[in-house]
Amino acid sequence: MAQKGVQLDREAFSCSICLDLLKDPVAIPCGHSYCMNCIKCFWDEEDEKKIHSCPQCRQTFSPRPVLVKNTMLAFLVEELKKTGLQAAPVYHRYAGPEDVACDVCTGRKLKALKSCLVCLISYCEKHLQPHHESSAFEKHKLVEPSRKLWENICTRHDEVMKMFCRTDQQCICYLCSVDEHKGHDIVSAAAERTERQRELEVSRQNIQQRIQDREKEVKVLQQEVEAINRSADKAVEDSERMFTELIQLIKKRISDVKQQVRSQEESEVSRVKELQEKVAQEITELKRKDAELKELSHTEDHKQFLHSYLSQSQLVESTDSSSINIRPLWYFGDVTAAVSEVTDKIQDVLREKWTDILQTVTEVDVLLSNSQSEPKTRVGFLKYSHEITLDPNTANPKLLLSEGNRKATLISKKQPYSSHPDRFISLWQVLSRESLTGRCYWEVEWRGEDVFVAVAYKNISRTGGEGGFGFNNKSWALRCDKNDFTFIYDGVKTPISAPQSSRVGVYLDHSAGILSFYSISDTMTLLHRVQTTFTQPLYAGLRPYSYETTAEFCKLK
Repeated sequence: MAQKGVQLDREAFSCSICLDLLKDPVAIPCGHSYCMNCIKCFWDEEDEKKIHSCPQCRQTFSPRPVLVKNTMLAFLVEELKKTGLQAAPVYHRYAGPEDVACDVCTGRKLKALKSCLVCLISYCEKHLQPHHESSAFEKHKLVEPSRKLWENICTRHDEVMKMFCRTDQQCICYLCSVDEHKGHDIVSAAAERTERQRELEVSRQNIQQRIQDREKEVKVLQQEVEAINRSADKAVEDSERMFTELIQLIKKRISDVKQQVRSQEESEVSRVKELQEKVAQEITELKRKDAELKELSHTEDHKQFLHSYLSQSQLVESTDSSSINIRPLWYFGDVTAAVSEVTDKIQDVLREKWTDILQTVTEVDVLLSNSQSEPKTRVGFLKYSHEITLDPNTANPKLLLSEGNRKATLISKKQPYSSHPDRFISLWQVLSRESLTGRCYWEVEWRGEDVFVAVAYKNISRTGGEGGFGFNNKSWALRCDKNDFTFIYDGVKTPISAPQSSRVGVYLDHSAGILSFYSISDTMTLLHRVQTTFTQPLYAGLRPYSYETTAEFCKLK
């Protein structure tokens, strides 16, 4: 009966929302009590209805009642907690179909709290007490309730299996160790457990480390997703803006041509109408004279005819009728032809460059760990080959560009280049016209004493020694000469020992931050690899370092 009384008290002081003991109890107008936070959350969901109800009796209140903590109820809950209110009710402790039952209980069995590996019996809380109170059970091993205690009994000898045979990798009893397992490597199950526990902990540490590594990778991949989304949004926005500007420019040119044609039309029509009026006046005058002459021709008096004819003949002969040469005219057909020529050129450019644009889009890489490695063969590198040309606006005046701006030669005579803010003034170097992102591969053939093969950001200095390829943090350079190779970055030189060759391959994976230089001969030899983070598009660079030295971007396709 005492237990039943406790259960009734528990139900009386439980929240019907969270089904737990009341916390900060409040009573609402209908008399039911709840945890303050529970009823607040319940009513928050009803706020849109503007009518709030009791979860038990469904009585409604409007406006929303003000909640005040019931201090007396809170005090009673705290006092009842001290008297064992939290103990689970008896009927909650009976063993169900899914539970391990106490082996000692008679009648309706309670849930087992522990199982003993020595007794091979499962105990409820009541029957487990001797194991806690009596010194006779000190060495007994208590574990979580188990239905498989019988698996600890040797089926051959009906003994508890306290030993472990390392030779056969199985648990055995003591009699097994002196029988069929005699002479085997045998230890106690506890000792083997300790050893395996250490291995397990090492495995767990490895797994936990892998989890941490993978979680970091998940964050990196999430950042990659966000970066891809941002980059794609910007590409779409910039493309729309540039195409819109192009469309607006074309519309403006259409308006300009239309206005010019109409203006010229008005001028020409006015000139023709003016000439038309002049001719009409001349026709009128000629008709008048013709009428006079007609009248004179009918004069019968010879003397009067001759007198009048002689006085008018001079006027007739002096009349100068201007003639108009009518010839086939094309009028504004030349305008149509000129516009047609321009539109054909624009269409040709769009057709020619459209494939490049789409290819650039499809070459965007999301570099996962299994796709980040460089190609293994030259054929693999050539899949990423890019045709690169030099930008004349960046070339030092002593660099002669040739072969369709693919080749740079250092000569003593200055070239008549125009002034340009992108031009290298005091450094014998030049940048590519094309910016490099994604995965790119190109090769440079060089002749002469030595040459720098480099990549650089667009904003590298154009004046002074600080702008030299490799001597700042905005460029990476491989110096090639007849004796050796040297990699240079931010002024730090790294000598490279490798077979000499007159051709160098450069592989760039912009997103992965990989830049590699290769010596190209019969085979490809890696000279130097950079792993970093590129923050801007890169441009290929060449710097012939002595007169008559040449460097040329090779045609790979």
